[in-house]
Amino acid sequence: MRKNKLRAEHNNAAIINGWLAIPSSYSAEILGHQGYDAVTVDLQHGMIDFASALSMLQALSATPAVPLVRVADNDPAQIMRMLDAGAYGIICPMISTPEEARRFVAACRYPPLGNRSFGPARGLLYGGADYPQHANDEILTLAMIETREGLANLDAILATEGLDGVFIGPNDLSLTLTGSASAESRHPEMLAAVERVVSQCRQRQKIAGIFCTSGEAAARRISEGFQFVTPANDVMQLGRASREAVAQARGNAIPTTGASGY
Repeated sequence: MRKNKLRAEHNNAAIINGWLAIPSSYSAEILGHQGYDAVTVDLQHGMIDFASALSMLQALSATPAVPLVRVADNDPAQIMRMLDAGAYGIICPMISTPEEARRFVAACRYPPLGNRSFGPARGLLYGGADYPQHANDEILTLAMIETREGLANLDAILATEGLDGVFIGPNDLSLTLTGSASAESRHPEMLAAVERVVSQCRQRQKIAGIFCTSGEAAARRISEGFQFVTPANDVMQLGRASREAVAQARGNAIPTTGASGY
C-alpha cells in the first residue's frame, strides 16, 4: 500500500496543508502541485458535493500532496464513503467528547479495530492492491476541537486509541470561548486554549493542527508548536490575490482585511 507520509512527517517538520472550498478538480490539481504536504477537500463549509469531491480527489492523486477530506459531521456513512473514494485522512468537525472521538475513529478503521464497512473502491486504485490489509495503519484521523466541552475533554479525546491528533477550528473555538469568531484572537482564554492543545498533544505525541489566515500566521503557529497548519483556503487566497492585483493596477495601497478562517 502507498505509505501515508503525513503519519511520520510531523516528527521531522511541520505539515503544510492546503484547503479547498471551491468545487473544482482543476483548482485541486493546481493546489496539489504548489508544494503542500497535504490538501484537504472541505465538505463542511466548502461548496462541494460528493461528485465534485470525487473528481477533486482524483485530481489530487496526480500530485505529490496527500489527499484529505474534512467531512460535514461525525457521520460514519460519509466518513466511510470518502475513504472509499480515496481520501488518505479525515478531519472530523465538532468532536467534544471521548465517545464522539471513538465513534469517529471506528468509522475510519476496519474490524477488529473499528466498524468501517468493506468496499474500498478508489482506495485500491490510489493506495494499491493491498490497501485492505494496511489501511488501518495509514489513514490519518484528526478530530476538530471547536467547543468548550471539547477543550474540557481534551485529554480524554487525545487518549482515544487510533486518533492521530486534533485540529483547532479557531473561529468556532473563539466564538464559544469569547463570544466573537476570530481565527487570530489574542483573547486570554483563546491563548490559554491554544497553549493547552499544543502542550497536551506534545505530551501524548499527537499531532496538533490549526487553521490559519495566511502563510505568516501559519509560520507563527509552527513557532508555537503546531505540527499541522493550513495557511488559509483557496477562497481566501483567491480573494486576497485579486484585491492586491486590482489595487496595484490602479496605483492604490494594497487593502487590508480582518482576520477570518474556519
